[in-house]
Amino acid sequence: MRIGELARRTGVSERSLRYYGQQGLLASERTAGGHREYTEAAVDRVIRIQELYAAGLCSDKIAQLLPCMRDGDGGPSAAASPKLVADLTAERDRIDRMIADLRRSRDTLDEVIEAARG
Repeated sequence: MRIGELARRTGVSERSLRYYGQQGLLASERTAGGHREYTEAAVDRVIRIQELYAAGLCSDKIAQLLPCMRDGDGGPSAAASPKLVADLTAERDRIDRMIADLRRSRDTLDEVIEAARG
């Protein structure tokens, strides 16, 4: 499929898809006319990349992590380096702290709302 179709199917801009290619996150072939051509598996790959960005990971970490993850084809994944596992664990811990902080803020807001209602 061409880049426009991939963009429509994933909700990701063509510009972002080109960036993913430049960062080594997403592979494409070139047609004789020079257009990017993607496989069907690219849809799942782009969705996974978006999920990892949403989790707060940078493109460098995503590039290290993607080979360790199973794609939709169920193929084998490579082992992550101990440093990558440690970095990802630290990132997960950071997210857990943010969730706890947000829950405390929500609880405080609930108390204020309840007090305001009388």
